[in-house]
Amino acid sequence: MKRIKTLQLMPGMVVAKDVINSNNILVVAKDTVLNDETITKLTFHSIFYVYINEDSAATTLEVQNPQNPSATSSEEYVSKITQTKEFQEFQAAYEQEIEKLQDVFNDLITLQPNRPDATELCVQATKMLEGVQNGLQVFDILHNIRDYDGSTFHHSLNVSLICSVFADWMHMSKLEKEIATVSGLLHDIGKLKIPEEIVKKPERLTDDEYRIIKNHPIEGYKILYEAKFNQSIQNAALMHHERHDGSGYPLGLPGERIDKYAKMVAIADVYDAMTAARVYRGKLCPFKVIEMFERDGLSMFDAEYLLGFMENIVQTYLRSRVRLSDGTKGEIIMMNKQRYSKPVIAIKNGFINLLEHPELSIEEIYV
Repeated sequence: MKRIKTLQLMPGMVVAKDVINSNNILVVAKDTVLNDETITKLTFHSIFYVYINEDSAATTLEVQNPQNPSATSSEEYVSKITQTKEFQEFQAAYEQEIEKLQDVFNDLITLQPNRPDATELCVQATKMLEGVQNGLQVFDILHNIRDYDGSTFHHSLNVSLICSVFADWMHMSKLEKEIATVSGLLHDIGKLKIPEEIVKKPERLTDDEYRIIKNHPIEGYKILYEAKFNQSIQNAALMHHERHDGSGYPLGLPGERIDKYAKMVAIADVYDAMTAARVYRGKLCPFKVIEMFERDGLSMFDAEYLLGFMENIVQTYLRSRVRLSDGTKGEIIMMNKQRYSKPVIAIKNGFINLLEHPELSIEEIYV
């Protein structure tokens, strides 16, 4: 039995131990042969590590090449995005911001007198968005800005920028947008308090070691409390793994007790983690993530925020060209509010309402 990070799992690996969430609900059973859907489900449920049969892990690693993940998104579409002036300017600013973030987090953890406040962090994070014209560009850029091995700093910055756009979608005030943006940036700061020997330990974790890893929301809350950040920013760090049905952690809070900014960060956090590339494939199509949110998310996330998020994601992709699971190509022309993952597609000889075709799904967005 070998412990493997969820981000490093590959289809074909066999689960060696039942995967249970923090509410003692079975997520994936022992002896399950993993596929892309089950691996994505583990990410959705905030499962960090899985115990895998060592023979299946060795065999899978031999046949997979993590240096050349297969492209889930169209290579032409990715090439078109990455060659734009907006992407290149954003990427330069993004890389500079990542370099700064490590020092910023260290200043906050060690309570340096010159540590930045919320307004300063918000200005730094959102300055990158000035040259980006609309929500579609933001999500396209973030979708292609990092590889599967992105660090905590990459993920934190992505979640921050998603929360900034999310706040606009929810018609929040300037102050509320600032709180949402900084909440996203600092939500995972507690991970930096996890001892490196636990993070990199190749053997099976003890119960105490696993508890320490799952304690990162509390560690993040302590850091931000000591640094005197806004209460909601503290709560976002503490509660971003809580779930509306009480199945989250570290406190198992029900929806009415979860801070609204933590609810936003939770959605942005899962969306960024699920759309990230894996060692065996490229980035996941946003409509695949929306489909999973619809199937499993409405009990786990606040419906108002989740529906607002999904509706606006789909709106950003209206008029985009897509390939369906049966190979048909067309253009998204109208959303279905009953199922955001099932819009109406204009094809060569007419239209396909995906709501009427449950066997079909959107596989990729292309040029």
